[in-house]
Amino acid sequence: PRPQNAVTIAVSSRALFRMDEEQRIYTEQGVEEYVRYQLEHENEPFSPGPAFPFVKALEAVNKRLRELYPDSEDVFDIVLMTNNHAQVGVRLINSINHYDLFIERFCMTGGNSPICYLKAYHTNLYLSADAEKVREAIDEGIAAATIFSPSRDVVVSQSQLRVAFDGDAVLFSDESERIVKAHGLDRFFEHEKAHENKPLAQGPLKGFLEALGRLQKKFYSKGLRLECPIRTYLVTARSAASSGARALKTLRSWGLETDEALFLAGAPKGPLLEKIRPHIFFDDQMFHVAGAQEMGTVAAHVPYGVAQTPRRAAPAKQAPSAQ
Repeated sequence: PRPQNAVTIAVSSRALFRMDEEQRIYTEQGVEEYVRYQLEHENEPFSPGPAFPFVKALEAVNKRLRELYPDSEDVFDIVLMTNNHAQVGVRLINSINHYDLFIERFCMTGGNSPICYLKAYHTNLYLSADAEKVREAIDEGIAAATIFSPSRDVVVSQSQLRVAFDGDAVLFSDESERIVKAHGLDRFFEHEKAHENKPLAQGPLKGFLEALGRLQKKFYSKGLRLECPIRTYLVTARSAASSGARALKTLRSWGLETDEALFLAGAPKGPLLEKIRPHIFFDDQMFHVAGAQEMGTVAAHVPYGVAQTPRRAAPAKQAPSAQ
């Protein structure tokens, strides 16, 4: 499909595949030894990484879409976006072919950041294992998240793509989180009640939910709402009674919806996510990301909003990654 017509998902090589040993060599021995190792092992496929089940689910949806709309370009288009050197490309191609993945577009930037290419590819979502590159993408207005492997493997659906979103600072702006941090929960509840009919501003992943909704409607128009291979979830720490209405009314004002909405009133999200078994769960707080990981969920951190302020003020130093 032409990029402007598709829902483009850009995935880094370390998100799609497990490259722990390769990353160790890169960090400890440098780029030349890293490239040499990759060339020597280019006929050995990488093991699947955290984004692998998500990508397979995207391809399953594409199959259904092409059955219903053979000539439509309104499908998922997956781009491998990596700062690897071109010499590593053969091993990546061999791995993609080994798993029968349909990934035709590659962007290999030879050590430079690939972020500048995301807009050119009309990227709707960027997933990477490199937190710094994800922050760069968010700053450029691209929906992005740092993806993490779960602590244990959980079987996910092979026929239905399931995507779970936190609300504030993910689908919505961080307006409400700022009030909690500055004035506490009581003021937050008062504010949400007073502004129940005023939509929240959009957050970094609103556009991605919109893209999912657009594809869902293609199934609905064929009378397949109950058999739709895309299912979305709002999983929020908000309380339904005190602050849930504003979240739902905001989605309605955008012409969007999620198939399910779970208001947890501050309870841990991990146990609910274990029941949902999403292919990916997006949250702006690492506390919830870690809780999801422990329960076997592939979780992705969205570095946006007031919760990220301390980290931005004193960023941790880390070695550049070969992803």
